[in-house]
Amino acid sequence: MKAIDTLRQTFASGLTRDVNWRLQQLAGLAAMLEERQQDFCSALQQDLGKGHAEAWATEVGYTLKDIQLTRKNLKKWLRPRKVGTPVVAKPGHSKLVLEPLGCVLVFGAWNYPLQLSLSPVVAAVAAGNTVLLKPSEVSPATSAMLAKWLPEYVDDNALKVVEGDAEVATQLLQHRFDHIFYTGGGEVGKVVMRAAADYLTPVTLELGGKSPVIVTAHCDIQVAAKRVAWGKWINAGQTCIAPDYVLVDSAVAEPFKQALVQAIEAFYGTEPQRSKDYGRIVNARHFNRLKGLLQDQQIINQQDYDRRELYMAPMLIDNPSRQSAIMQDEIFGPLLPICPVANLDAAIQAIRSLPKPLACYAFTQDSHEQARIETEISCGSLCFNDTLVFMLNPELPFGGVGSSGMGRYHGEFGVRTFSHEKPVMVRSFKFDVSLRYPPFSKKKLNWLKKLM
Repeated sequence: MKAIDTLRQTFASGLTRDVNWRLQQLAGLAAMLEERQQDFCSALQQDLGKGHAEAWATEVGYTLKDIQLTRKNLKKWLRPRKVGTPVVAKPGHSKLVLEPLGCVLVFGAWNYPLQLSLSPVVAAVAAGNTVLLKPSEVSPATSAMLAKWLPEYVDDNALKVVEGDAEVATQLLQHRFDHIFYTGGGEVGKVVMRAAADYLTPVTLELGGKSPVIVTAHCDIQVAAKRVAWGKWINAGQTCIAPDYVLVDSAVAEPFKQALVQAIEAFYGTEPQRSKDYGRIVNARHFNRLKGLLQDQQIINQQDYDRRELYMAPMLIDNPSRQSAIMQDEIFGPLLPICPVANLDAAIQAIRSLPKPLACYAFTQDSHEQARIETEISCGSLCFNDTLVFMLNPELPFGGVGSSGMGRYHGEFGVRTFSHEKPVMVRSFKFDVSLRYPPFSKKKLNWLKKLM
């Protein structure tokens, strides 16, 4: 493929190793988002029904913040890290040097089609790689904007955009890359990993899973409900770390349900379909999938949807069967099961019976309960007494564990993901002690044992 050949030639030229060049590309990405933000917000409205405030906060503004942080700290992150040197190798010194991997492939995701396309690109470019970006065809308006504007703001010989469907993605995977970064579902993640294995290409897979919420009796129910509602219904629930289901202590289950209903109305009014802050389902296929999950379920609040607008209201599902599809599959939409449990033991057992989630949320002020949850639940990220906000901390990496993904990024962690941390040792020609050289005597061996 010509685009890949160009990217390889650019990397081979050494252009991308220049830190100032990398900073220029990051500045170009920032300029694009600042100058074309209205175009991108319009595209996000077209693809997902995102209101301007949500589009700016979760996509444009979030990515701008990521770029600003990277530009400010990149030179510091790239400094060689000194490490110790054993006596037997002295005089000399050792260090770890970050070097770029080469040409990398980034698959964007449709649910946050700007952020989840550009954030990996920011990290890859900052690390000194050339990048082929394939945005998701499920969000075509945003994909088209990226294809149109990126070449105007960055070096087109170092960062290219290829649009297309699954067939195009399959063709790309037939080529060798130095790293593949994929955000999306687990089944496609397996396809990516299989293709990467043919070339022994390292991969980062940001997948998903059923991110649980634990609500114990030891919390502020009203605040907990607002924070769960906020995290769940951003982007109409189409967020990989959105609360997927709630395990609530039966002692506070009813007040928590009522508080959730009140929070939904406070956020989106009695008719969320009319709210400028409430999004839409991405396409008819996902709408039909979500509607299928409602079959035979008891809805706590109003059941409301409109296929013509791809609108589906925030809906609370009352204590569904653990064997039902809604409790087995990732929901990825505006449906939230509320499951009363007897105690924290039951909640932990329920979570551990499912694959490890990308995120876990727990609402409790009890330090003993917090310690148990932190110790006994394995997940990509753990957040107490809130949802999603850990994503705002660039000092925390983001990534999954087990079936929810592998690898991590954000801030310095992203730069390291797209780099090889190369060990370097520098020796002196002085004091070339013969102790290491044959022939070996018993005395020499004893000294070697002491020095090594």
